[in-house]
Amino acid sequence: VQLQASGGGLVQAGGSLRLSCTTSRRADDTYVMGWFRQAPGKEREFVAANTWRGGSTYYADSAKGRFTISRDNAKNTMYLQMNSLKPEDTAVYYCTADGRADGGNYYLAARYNYWGQGTLVTVSS
Repeated sequence: VQLQASGGGLVQAGGSLRLSCTTSRRADDTYVMGWFRQAPGKEREFVAANTWRGGSTYYADSAKGRFTISRDNAKNTMYLQMNSLKPEDTAVYYCTADGRADGGNYYLAARYNYWGQGTLVTVSS
């Protein structure tokens, strides 16, 4: 499975960005898709995840109320709408996917088999 992330950029604090992630595989073949991020000098951390069939969503506490994960099955694309951005949201954002329903905890990076190349989000103060 190939994942292509896009939509990153430079934005002022309080602004918004929408990230996109397109998968080369049909939506039905990717049980869960999600977003992680990694800031300089920090570990990769969970942001949000969405299960394609069940439509369940999961968010990190830092993302709740500001970020929204969604997907367009017809386009095999997942989105992350980010509002009210803060300088601490600055990171490389990675989209990820896994075809297993029983692969484990959605909040852990090790749960996912496929990763995109990352897109840089920079939030200026």
